[in-house]
Order: sequence, then C-alpha cells, then structure tokens
Amino acid sequence: MSFPTERPRRMRRTETLRRMVREAKLSPDDLILPLYVCPGTNVKTVIPSIPGNYIRSVDLITEECTEAWQLGIPAVIIYGLAQKKDDLGSEATDPDSAVARAVRAIKIELPDLVVITDVCLCEYTSHGHCGVVRDERVMNDPTLGILADMASLHADCGADIVAPSDMMDGRVEAIRESLDAKGLIDIAIMSYAVKYASAFNIPLSKVTGTDLTFGDRLSYEMDPANADEAMREVRLDLEEGADIIMVKPALPNQDVLLRVKNSVDVPVAGYNVAGVYSAIKAADEKGWLDGNRAMMETLTSIKRAGADMIPTWFAKDAARIMAEKNRLK
Repeated sequence: MSFPTERPRRMRRTETLRRMVREAKLSPDDLILPLYVCPGTNVKTVIPSIPGNYIRSVDLITEECTEAWQLGIPAVIIYGLAQKKDDLGSEATDPDSAVARAVRAIKIELPDLVVITDVCLCEYTSHGHCGVVRDERVMNDPTLGILADMASLHADCGADIVAPSDMMDGRVEAIRESLDAKGLIDIAIMSYAVKYASAFNIPLSKVTGTDLTFGDRLSYEMDPANADEAMREVRLDLEEGADIIMVKPALPNQDVLLRVKNSVDVPVAGYNVAGVYSAIKAADEKGWLDGNRAMMETLTSIKRAGADMIPTWFAKDAARIMAEKNRLK
C-alpha cells in the first residue's frame, strides 16, 4: 500500500491525534535537577555560564529542592564546592563538607526526594584534576580509596545514589566494596561509564573553578570519536556493580546512548549538559530560536534515544511547561 491510499499525515492533523501516537513521552519523572552547594551561609551566587542557575549554601539548598519536588521532579544531583582545596582533595571526605551537610539537610526536609551525589575530586583539588597527581600524572589506583571513602560518606549522610564521574578505572568496584563493607548495600551506583572529554562540559568547569593547573583530561575522560570503547566501559562498570549507566554528554552522543540502551538491562541516564543548556539559552536571548521549543525537543530526543532519566539544568523549566500543558488539557 502506498500513496495516495497511505497518508501518514492523517495522524498528525490535530494536537490530540499527535498526542495519541506520540512515541517518546517526556514527563517530570524523567528529570534530575543538578545543584551546586557551597560553604557559608545565605549564599546565592549566580552562575554566569549557566544562566538562571545558582550556587547555594547549605541553608538555602532545601528551598530549591522543595521547589523541584513540588514541580514533580523526583531527584536532584548534588555537586559541592570546597572551602579549601589541596593536592589530595581532602575536603571531599570531610563529614562537615558542604555536600555532606546538604545531603543531611535535604533528607530531613524531603525524605522522599531522591538525592544523588557526584563522586569526583576535581572540585576539591588544587590542581583541578579528578584524581591524585604525581609528577603531573593523574594516578588511577591511589585515587580509588579516596573516591570510595567519599561515596561512603555521602551514603552515611543519606544519599540514595552515588555517582562517580571521575573516569578512573575500577572505581565502581572500589565504591561497591566500600559501601557493602559498611552495610550500605541498598545504596545504588550511577556510573558515568561513558563520559567524553567534551567541549559541552566546559561551562560546568567554570562553575567549580576547576581550571587545570597543567594538562587536560584526555588521559582519563573518553575521546568523543570512540563508540566501541564506550561499550567496553559500560561492560566493565556493570561487572563492577553499577546499577545505572550514564552517557555524558547525551545530545551529541545519541548513537552511543541508543547502543547502550539496547545492550543493557539496567536504567540508562543521558546527561543534558551545561554547554547545551547555555547554547540554547544564548540563542533564545538573541532571538535565533525558540528556547522553550528547543529545550523540549532536545530533552525529548534524549528520551527517544533511550534515556530512562535525564540530569538537566532545564529540569525546572521543562517541568513547568509540562505542568502547564497538563493543566490546559
């Protein structure tokens, strides 16, 4: 059967028809809101490279989490800034760190909100790298114990999921063994298994002040040209005990996201990163595109490619739009 009998446009004629046959359906349940927490009190500092988002002190973070929860967003992922950096990122494992205090505060105020914590040293090290450095080399194995201690601290404070983003080999196994040894067997690991050394991540490094004092991250984050290697990273992290697999950034790597989704039987996260957010916001401000349409299309495409959950700086904006559409139905 072909034209003129077959006409796909019949099912595009009205919005209600389009809703009925829509394949990838985005909802607030898919979204995870990234948040930055810092030392101090009554701090709310705008993030110039991620407009509309702020760095907050612990005393202000629960207010933002409450707003997210009321919008139907089920989870937040917490990143921390250090009061004092050193070569080993010592504050990452301090029970009085901003992240540790934030997790405790959030779980008291909003016990049902899923709290995910970033597990990486780059925000805490004076050199800006994600691991221990010796002779200007990022050392894999000496970093693992620190990451494991960091993850266990977050779990002790009440985190539901820990998310290692450092890209050290073997860190999922080290974290899983540490959690289990402490009886924290119910804490899930969301592994940044496929984290590319991407230009789209740069606005985030400007937030954390993690400008590198030497070199780059190409020796541990992945080459954006590689897809087969991504599948190897996924396989290894699953063998080590990962419960969720992350692809970051998701938008320019949707081919990889789809391959991951089709090859694993665990949830898959696709990170809609700060660089994509900022590019859309800038283009919208200049009138070059419709920012809200571009936002929803971007998130829907990541969902369509296989993401079960989407960490995104757009989370609140997108949730508001979805709430308004539901109200008008």
